[in-house]
Parts: sequence; C-alpha cells; structure tokens
Amino acid sequence: MSDKELDAIKEVINDPEHIRNIAIAAHIDHGKTTLTDNLLARAGMISDKLAGDQRFMDFDDQEAERGITIYSANISMVHEFDDEDYLINLIDTPGHVDFGGDVTRAMRAVDGVVVLVDAVDGVMPQTETVMKQALQEGVKPVLFINKVDRLIEEMQLTPEEMQKRFTKIIRGVNNALRKYADEETAEEWKMSVQDGTVAFGSALKNWAISMPHMEETGMTFGDLIDRVNEGDHEGLKEDAPIEEVVLDMVVKHLVNPQESAEWRMPKVWPGDVNTEVGQDMLEHDEDGKLVGVVTNVEDDEHAGTIATARLFGGTIREGDELYGLGSQKTERAQQVGIYSGPRKLTVDSVPNGNIVAITGPDFSTGETFIRDGEEEIQPFEQIEHVFEPVVTKSIEPKRTSDLPKLIEELRKRSKEDNTIQVDIDEETGETKVSGLGELHIEAKIERHLEEKGIDINVSEPIVVFREGIEDESPEVSGKSPNRHNELVMSVEPLLESVRKFLKEDYKEVKMQADEEQEIKEAMIDAGLSRDEADNVMTVHEENLLINASRGIKNLREIEEYLVDAFVEFTDEGPMAGEPVIGLKVELHDASLHEDAIHRGPSQMIPTTKEAMTKGFLQASPRMIEPKQKLRIDTPTDTMGDAMTEVSNRRGDVINMEEEGDSSVIKCKLPVEELFGFEAALKSATNGKGFFSLIDIIYEPLPMNLEEEKIMEIRERKGMKKEMPSLEDE
Repeated sequence: MSDKELDAIKEVINDPEHIRNIAIAAHIDHGKTTLTDNLLARAGMISDKLAGDQRFMDFDDQEAERGITIYSANISMVHEFDDEDYLINLIDTPGHVDFGGDVTRAMRAVDGVVVLVDAVDGVMPQTETVMKQALQEGVKPVLFINKVDRLIEEMQLTPEEMQKRFTKIIRGVNNALRKYADEETAEEWKMSVQDGTVAFGSALKNWAISMPHMEETGMTFGDLIDRVNEGDHEGLKEDAPIEEVVLDMVVKHLVNPQESAEWRMPKVWPGDVNTEVGQDMLEHDEDGKLVGVVTNVEDDEHAGTIATARLFGGTIREGDELYGLGSQKTERAQQVGIYSGPRKLTVDSVPNGNIVAITGPDFSTGETFIRDGEEEIQPFEQIEHVFEPVVTKSIEPKRTSDLPKLIEELRKRSKEDNTIQVDIDEETGETKVSGLGELHIEAKIERHLEEKGIDINVSEPIVVFREGIEDESPEVSGKSPNRHNELVMSVEPLLESVRKFLKEDYKEVKMQADEEQEIKEAMIDAGLSRDEADNVMTVHEENLLINASRGIKNLREIEEYLVDAFVEFTDEGPMAGEPVIGLKVELHDASLHEDAIHRGPSQMIPTTKEAMTKGFLQASPRMIEPKQKLRIDTPTDTMGDAMTEVSNRRGDVINMEEEGDSSVIKCKLPVEELFGFEAALKSATNGKGFFSLIDIIYEPLPMNLEEEKIMEIRERKGMKKEMPSLEDE
C-alpha cells in the first residue's frame, strides 16, 4: 500500500459517515475471493493481471491448495464516490459450510454484506444460511449476481431467459430476507434492480453493471450481450469496471456504522442504550468510553497474538490497557493498526466504527473489552453460529512429551474459532475435538498441528447422539442415600414448538426482556400453560425443569441442588451418557428431613437423578441421531447413481426436480453415514455432482440399530456394557 493510500485511510478513519464495514459472503465457489481480488486490484494492492488468479486473500497454504477460503480475511481501502473518499473495511469470508463459524464472526464486525450469487447455480442453501447469519446480526445486504458471462457464452440464453433467471435469484434472496428479518426491515431492505441494490457481472472478467451505471453511461443490457458475444471483455472492463460498480453500490446502499448502530445495538448488546456508555455507542463519540468485540484471533509467529475487533465505542490507542469482561483479565494493546490483507498497517489510534487489528491481547473470539479501570458494562451477546458442532474426533500426541504443546495449540484454536469445541479429560489426558464437519477438524486442527511439528494419532470421527423420550412417565420417586429424603417426579416430551423456542429464540428473548413476565409470555406463546410458565425452575439447552408441587416445606433451600442435578442429568443421559433434548421434568412432591445437614448436595443430587432416570426409562426412551438435510446437484444422467449413494447410507429422498440437464435431489442423511460421502458422490457422478447443507435436524435412530449403538457408545466411554434398566437404580 502506498503512502498516498495510507494517508487517505488516515484522513477518513475518523469520519464515521464515510466508513463502510462490509463482508462478502456466498455459497462455496460462487466467486467471492475472485471478486475481492478485483476490488484489491483497484486499490492498487495487486496487479490487474493477477486479479482473480492470485487469490490474494487466501493467505493460508491450504486455501491455495484446496482452492477454497478457510479463514476470513480483512482489508481496508479507500474508494472515491461523488468526489468524496470513503474507507471500505472489507472481510472476505469462507463459503464451505464447515467454516460457517468464520462467517458468523465476520458478521459481528460489519454493518453491510455483499451477497454473491452464481447466475448459473442460482440461490443455494449456503446463500440462505449467509443471509440468516447476516440478519441475525442486524447486517444489511445488497446483491451481486456473478458469472453472467457464462449465461451468455456457454448457455447462450436470450435476454428474456436471462431476465427470468435474474428475477428468480432476486426473489430467492428477498424470500430469505423476509424469512429472517422482521416485516418492516424486510420491506425497507428489499433488493431490486431498479433502486440499484442489485448488480450483475463477471468477477473473473472484471466487469459489472447496475441500473445506476447503465443510466449514467447509456449502456443497455443488449449492448452488454453483444459485447460479450464479441469477446470484448477487456473493453467492458474499461467501460464498466467491476470495482467501481460494486463499491459505488456499497457506498450508496450499505450503511455507515453510525446509522447501523440504531438497529444493531439493541440486536447485539443487551445493555441499556439510555446509559452514558449506550449513548456513546449510539452517537459514535470517539471521546466516549471504549467498547470493542473480538471477532477473530490469530497467532503471528513474529508479532504474537493479533485480535481483530470491531470498535463500537470510544477510541483505542497504542499502549492501552484493555479489560476483557468474559475472561476478567487485563491485556495490553502493544500495537493498533488496520488491515491490508496479510499486512497490518500500524497507526497511533483507531476510533470506533472501524475494524481494528490489536497486537498483544490474549482474548478469545467473542470477548467484549473496555478500557481497564472504566466502569464494567453488559458484555455483547455471544456470537452464536447457526449450526452446532456434530462431529468429534479423539486426538492424542504420538510422543507423550508433546502433550503440553498439543493442549496449548488446541486451546489457541478454540479461542480463535468458537465453533471448535475442545474437551480435555484431565484424568485420562484424552482430548476430544468437535467441529462442524470432517473438513473443519481436518483443516483447522489436524493440519495445523502437523505444521507445528506435533505428530498425532486421530480417531475415526465420532458422532454425538442425543437421548430423548416419546411418552409420559408415571410419577416416580427417588430416595436419598441416607433414606431421609424422597422426591416424586415425572418426565414427558416437550411440545415441539416449545423445544424449537428454547433452541432458537429463548436466549434472545431472555437477553432483551426487561422483566421476567416477558419471558413467561414468550413461553406461553410457544405452547406452555400459564401455570407451567409461572413455575419454571430452570431451562438447560432444550430441556425444562418445572415445579408442579404445592407447598413443599424447605423447597427453596434445596432448589439449587435440584437444578444442578437436572443439568448433570441432561448433559449425560441415562442410556449412553449422551446429551438429552426435548425433556420436561416436573417435581410433584417431596418429603425432606427437617435438619438441613441431612439434605445437602450429596443427598439431594443423587435423589433427583435417580427419580429422573426412573422416569426417563419408563417413557419410551430413544437414541436420537443428527442428520443433515442436503441438496445434491448432479447431471441428470448420473442422478440414479447419486440416489444409490444416498440409499446406501440410510438416506431418505425428500424431493427431486430437474433443471435443464441437471437434477436437484433434496434428501436427509445421518451424519454418521456422511464420512467419505463427498468422494463417493464425485466418483458416482464422474466428478460433476456436489452437495450442500440445508439444515441439521435430529430424528430417532431406527429401533433395530438402537441397542447396538447404545452398546458401542457405552463401551467407548468405559461404561458398563449392558442396556440400562430400572434394576440398575
């Protein structure tokens, strides 16, 4: 980056109205990194000739090797629009669903997103997922339809056919907008060609058009088709440069950080916006209190830890002492800077509204920090990814001497990526790593450890099942070890609507509710009776503990032990020690010893767990397995082979349709059967079939496989190798 460029950035960095924080997001292979390269070429960061081939934003060796983006990458550049300079802080995000956590974290840092859709493929499952990720974070989208040259050159579509295709894509993206945003926002943010919130082009050939650009230059769509047919991509690149069209759209239609604060603050920060710090953030007062959220963490072998953060309040300066509200520790900002791809440009200070690189602080992704010594505030809402980890591998070092180094590296990785869960068994030293898929663990853990020189043994992938019930249990009792206390409880399955509410909306409702009554009303709306909602003792994951008793003496004193027992029980169910979902436990009665010393945790926790276990085993217990709902795209002549691959893996086809020479199969497949599926599908479809994730769902394991699966999991965990029964209690 030239001194001139750096000076231009320093000029604009203090002016929130001239800042745009944006991400580029899309389904895998729709052309995000190629588009980003073109924008960088305009910023003078890479040569025009290399744009699209260089994959400048893919810094990691694996990324270049696999041809996909694995990590989010940041860049800052200045764009001139209507004779004024604008600072664009841009994040290129991964498209592969296994790295979706990086997309979610990027969305916390930005205010707007360019959603990219391949004109040939159209709206794909991951397109909808990135829309959901953006809207959950209050991020405004605009649309870029890529690979238009292929519609003209390869598919030879008429202007009418192309228009039909564009209309379908725009409708698909607006449908996702309506699905995940409230009505008012969906109407306000609706994307259309007429108002300039949609652009078309070819990232590979470096040209693009939009309605404003066509009006300004007099170019028509017919002219564009003629020139593509003549092979005049170079001329188009001169007359309709992609970077100008896309960045003009970004400046004109995506919001500056000050505007976005109005709706983003209530969405991502549970604190009171009427406090001093709340007003500082809303008004973007650079002299106000410092507030930032870490959205990415990386280890640089030369500089140490570098945290990427979005600043929501105040100004950060080199040397500042920062206090992490989650970790409750103080860390020093040794340097502050802004990004330029793999380079960081050091500056003295960065005001709020910007994405900043901070060298030094040992914070985790998602951490909210303030200036040390300032009054503590409510931390920002945790960055929640739309899918949860479903695949686990056990990892151990080949050399025992490498164990401390292995644990340290895994700790760093889980700090960088909160969709990676690391579970270290202190007693056995066994380390389990869970991620969003096989590739996620392979790319971010196994390969990383290899590069650090740690030789490891890796188990076959393990799938985490769930445990649930299908019926109501009778009222059952549990007695304490000293026989002085007895609890009467029952269990039943939660209504699906209540379970869905607990899984998807409960945390947000709880965060935004001013009083307890609002949470109760939301639970009643979801399907609980008023009596149940009034007597919820605790919510844990997708499970409820309810006090259905009347007037039990001393109940308040043991309530905390009942809640602890409920959490332990639902974390490790009675059949195979897997997490329990969809469970409602009711306490009906209790007889408790008068003397508090005889009803402490060592008496009450086993009693509660015994009653819940008895109830669970009498309520048609089931093992529940994770399944992925997939969309498979394949040439029609290999559709039969693709469906054979699905049925060979206990898969169910939900829907099939043909689009031209290709077929789209929608199906659901057990996660356990998905290992190696990508390679098998490629082989069955001569390399042309591919699949994408629509959703992760949970369904009971077929009865005939249940006992074998329970035994297998119990054996793996070192539990007694026999089916659990009431006699065990």
